[in-house]
Parts: sequence; C-alpha cells; structure tokens
Amino acid sequence: MTGEIIREIMVPFLGTTLGAASVFFVRKALPRAFQRALTGFAAGVMVAASVWGLIIPSMEQAAGMGKLAFLPALVGLWLGFCFLMLLDKVIPHLHMNAACAEGPACHLKRSSMMVLAVALHNLPEGMAVGAVLAGMLAGDAGISAAAAVTLSLGIAIQNFPEGAIISIPLRDEGMGRGKAFAMGALSGVVEPIGAVLTLLAAELILPALPYLLAFAAGAMLYVVVEELIPEMSEGEHSHIGTVLFAVGFSVMMVLDIVLG
Repeated sequence: MTGEIIREIMVPFLGTTLGAASVFFVRKALPRAFQRALTGFAAGVMVAASVWGLIIPSMEQAAGMGKLAFLPALVGLWLGFCFLMLLDKVIPHLHMNAACAEGPACHLKRSSMMVLAVALHNLPEGMAVGAVLAGMLAGDAGISAAAAVTLSLGIAIQNFPEGAIISIPLRDEGMGRGKAFAMGALSGVVEPIGAVLTLLAAELILPALPYLLAFAAGAMLYVVVEELIPEMSEGEHSHIGTVLFAVGFSVMMVLDIVLG
C-alpha cells in the first residue's frame, strides 16, 4: 500500500518533469498550434478530473445529508474558486504584464514569477491527491484506488504542457537547457509536498474531506476558465484547442470507467 501511495503522489510531479524535459528535444518555441492543442487537452483533462475525481466523490461522501448533500461540494467549490482568484491578486497573473515584455532583466523577472505562479496554482492539485488518498486509506466507500489513479493520471497529463511551457521559453531567452529543465520541474515540486502534508493531517481533515475535495475542484476549474481556455483561443481563430478539449475530457471519462 505504501508503494501505491508514493506512486500516486509522485505521478503528477512526473508529468511536470517530463514536460520540462522537452527542452532537451525541442530547439525552439513550440508551434502556436501545438501549444493550443496541449492547452486545450489539459483543460479537458482538468474539467473531467474535477467532476469525476473530486466533485462527485464530495457529494457521495455527504450523502447522509439527504437533499443537502450538495452543500459541502457547493461551499468547497466556491472557496477553491475564490482562493485562486485571491491568489491571482497577490501574485502576478500567468498572462504576464505586457509592459514588461523586453530586456534580459525583465525576462528573468517574468520567468521567475511564472514559475512561482504555476507552483502556487499547483498546490490545490497536490492537496486534491492527498485528500483522495486520505479518503481511500480511511476506507471511504466513495473513493477507490482506481479513483486515486485516475486523478493522479489526469493531473499528470495536465502538468505535461505546464512543464514545457515554462522550460522552453526559458531556453529561448538564453538560459541553459539544464537550468531551464530544473526551473520547469521545480514548478511541480509543490504538488507532492501538498499531497504529503494533506496526508499527514488526514485525521484532522477527514471530517472536512467533502469540502476539501470540492475546494481542489474549484481551484482547478478556476485555472481552466481563467488561464487555459483564453490561452487556447488566443490569436487567429482555430478549432484545434476546442477539439483537443473534448479529446482530453473524453480520455479522462474513459479512464474513470476503465480503471473504476
């Protein structure tokens, strides 16, 4: 069981690391169409993971509340959404300030802030994995090992383009490939840390688990609506992001049934 827990905790980080490693194989910035495709796919994965991996288990755990079983999911969802909204006020937006677009010093500041922003946005995802694992270890009938696997895989798939979107631009700005890779991978370190801390506090969080699951879902959905959807729609009109959104959503839907 310990090995399975470590695997589920580390899989999302592995997704970020593999994405960051693309800097060793890609010599220039990813084509815009490919970036759109990755972003759309990641958005579809995150929406599906939020629904099947977090919101539905949250409501299932609150089934004893009868017709109010939606309440923990509703409250947690809004808390997560508002938390990320506040976070975007505190740290620079992932769409970097256009006024700081040129110059080495500006590029360095922008790149560092992007790593920080992605890392902080990844924290709720790590908490989500930890919360699901805590529920599974507690014997909650609504959370199976398959649900934990599906959520971890979904987050890992979503993390792949994040790692690449950080490391490749850093390389384009003159940073060495090794350092650019390290910076991209570093943005995902917060996820296993968040998962472990959530697991360590399992006894304290179990009563609030339905709220915590929905909190993570709200945070993930905020990132989709605020960041990923606008990014996959930028520039010349194209359906590629929309189509890959549906593909990502479909992949997670199938995984939820096959692994369930």
